[in-house]
Amino acid sequence: MTQAGADGAGLTETLVRESLALSWPDVPPDVRRVARDCLADWLGCTLAGLGEPAAVAVAAAADEEGGHARASFVGRASRGSVLQAAVVNGTASHALDYDDVNLSVPGHLSVAILPAVLALAEQRGERGTAALAAFTAGYEFACRVGRLVEPAHYANGFHATATIGSLGAAVACARLLALDASTACHAVGLAATQAAGMKAMFGTMTKPLHAGLAAQAGVRAALLAARGFTSRTDAIECRQGFAALHGRDFRVDEALAPPADGFHILANLFKFHAACYSTHATIEALATLRRTEDLRPDDVESIRVTAGEGCTICNISTPSTALEAKFSLRAVAAFALLGIDTSGLRTWDRVTDPEVMAVRDKVTVELVPGMGLSDAEVLVQLRDGTRLSRHHDCGVPLADKREQSARVFGKFRALAFPVIGTARGEAVLAMLDLLEPAGRPDDGWDTAALVGLCTPAPAD
Repeated sequence: MTQAGADGAGLTETLVRESLALSWPDVPPDVRRVARDCLADWLGCTLAGLGEPAAVAVAAAADEEGGHARASFVGRASRGSVLQAAVVNGTASHALDYDDVNLSVPGHLSVAILPAVLALAEQRGERGTAALAAFTAGYEFACRVGRLVEPAHYANGFHATATIGSLGAAVACARLLALDASTACHAVGLAATQAAGMKAMFGTMTKPLHAGLAAQAGVRAALLAARGFTSRTDAIECRQGFAALHGRDFRVDEALAPPADGFHILANLFKFHAACYSTHATIEALATLRRTEDLRPDDVESIRVTAGEGCTICNISTPSTALEAKFSLRAVAAFALLGIDTSGLRTWDRVTDPEVMAVRDKVTVELVPGMGLSDAEVLVQLRDGTRLSRHHDCGVPLADKREQSARVFGKFRALAFPVIGTARGEAVLAMLDLLEPAGRPDDGWDTAALVGLCTPAPAD
């Protein structure tokens, strides 16, 4: 096996080989659990996002294109090619910005990798554990690339979900196709040359499209590589390659270092507020002060939110739409102080309510170096002169993975049941709850059957 040198030579091959070598039967139970929970969370977000304008437009465009019905458009009656399903399902899953994140990237890996894996698995008749193993392999690869090129990659304005996510999708699909390491390296190169996505698009319908395009690029890359299509096999580390073009950071030691708990996926962060993850610390800090200090909006003179300089992505000052509100520290501060449910999907339309705007106008935001994307400190000045402060870091996943699973399943029920009904929703959860399926270790639930349950029951 090639081992990458300190200068990065052989890095693509090393990372690909390590990811493809992942043995699902030997994966710790907590890793299998989190991978399963990522799928449950992804399905819930996809179903809830079906009616969002971006999801509707991309699905309609795919229907108009036509194509071989090989894979399902989750939650819809129509089907399409694997490439079409990847972009349609990926866009829908990120449309609400309610999906999980990993700060190693930093970005949303499930929405880039799972749409590719599920479409290909359905088309090939693969079982559930094969799909989850492929997803985990791609997830770990993407996090290692993130550790290599961050923070410069993200700071330069690249949406890592789109760029690094496409590489993870390629490796995941290569694993599902049982490609050898050399062929998988070609897939990585093909994905790397397609990788694109600008943070400047945050707050628009283009952001969720990034996830769909990343999934599509990844599955396209793997399918072409499987047919003998070639690229450079050192696309990550080569001169003018992915790392060099996308940022000044090239941290080989970080990419090769084992994560603290053995797997990067254990650091996956699930969202329980339907907004950009970098707003969650502000929400939690103000919600805590509101609860513990019995804060009332009329008692508040001003609120100062201090967050990291990277939080420019969620600093839309005067949002006028629900989508913009999810990227506005001032708006989420107002929601939290007013006690508006930030886990709900319809409440974000209240961004232009007079009471919300009145509180929002009391909020100032200061972005400073040295704080991360998951950090925030709020300082509340009351009219009577009292000053209250609270710091929160939302970058730490729940240690109790069973409790985390319960919260994710509860979120799935809230998002999916209104779309597919209680009976089908519970059937999906029962299928997903088979962490250790009976029979062969590579068996498990049927992917096509799982996706089939994620459509509304026919009307009587």
